[in-house]
Amino acid sequence: HTLQAKIVRWNILDTKTRIDGRDLVTVRPILAEVGVLPRTHGSAIFTRGETQALVVATLGTGDDEQYVDSLEGTRKETFLLHYNFPPYSVGEAGRMGSPGRREIGHGKLAWRAIRPMLPKPEEFPYTLRVVSEITESNGSSSMATVCGTSLSLMDAGVPLKKPVAGIAMGLILEGDRYAVLSDILGDEDHLGDMDFKVAGTSDGVTSLQMDIKIAGITEEIMKVALGQAKAGREHILGEMAKALDTSRSTVGEFAPRIETITIPTDKIREVIGSGGKVIREIVEKTGAKVDINDDGTVKVSSSDGKAIDAAIKWIKSITDEPEVNAIYQGTVVKEGDKVWVKLLGFDERGKVRLSMKV
Repeated sequence: HTLQAKIVRWNILDTKTRIDGRDLVTVRPILAEVGVLPRTHGSAIFTRGETQALVVATLGTGDDEQYVDSLEGTRKETFLLHYNFPPYSVGEAGRMGSPGRREIGHGKLAWRAIRPMLPKPEEFPYTLRVVSEITESNGSSSMATVCGTSLSLMDAGVPLKKPVAGIAMGLILEGDRYAVLSDILGDEDHLGDMDFKVAGTSDGVTSLQMDIKIAGITEEIMKVALGQAKAGREHILGEMAKALDTSRSTVGEFAPRIETITIPTDKIREVIGSGGKVIREIVEKTGAKVDINDDGTVKVSSSDGKAIDAAIKWIKSITDEPEVNAIYQGTVVKEGDKVWVKLLGFDERGKVRLSMKV
């Protein structure tokens, strides 16, 4: 191992040539595809050299939000990202169990990279769940997850502010001599002195993580690493744009549609009904999901647009105040027939004055 490390490290410093024949700044060949799984809301495959991630994005409603118990209290999370690193991705036949430190750490790094580019909940009221399956790995699978997540979300119709890409930088340091490597291999990570992951957009950085095996790095090395990372990131974004350069104009065919309306807070009780009787009836008869917040915001969701329209019409019939000269359909209690009536006004006692002469 010592001899192997010595040969690799000194060859890079002396010849500026790496194990696979690349120079210090070249990124491995990239292939990106979107819409690879037709039944999902959004999907993408991102391949860089011998590292590949299959990423699937799913859109949900408010019922799918995650409740997080933290030191600051309980909060809701609308963006979830799961990173899976099965043993077969590195040619092993190991057992698969609960997520380990790698899965949790890499998933959180990718989550931090994407989060700043997501739209505000008021603009896009969906819960987003992304799963990244690493199908093969030879370095920088977390950054492949960042790229694949960006593509899959855009494929699902999520209006990202900017596409996001990531790259892993390496370092060989011997005395005063050093070499910064762009897009490192697994062996370069193992035999090198640094694994510096940089993710961001064409405008700037959204996430950083540095692992080093040495005491520290100089300001000069940091500048070189960030400069090479920017160039590499822009190259990767260009390759991603060949597959999809902006978010789709609408959400996926199989994703739920969500409409948001606002009702007076004093009408919330009427829409919910005694023991939830009214809202359950709305859901059962229209087939749409209805979420009501304390501030009067109502989210109606369904994959069927007609179901959404029917539910909203029902809710408005409960919350809207009667208008003079408006025409309503009333039910004749004894006979069961329906007639159109015109609201003429209210008498001194507050009784409704109606007319069938429309």
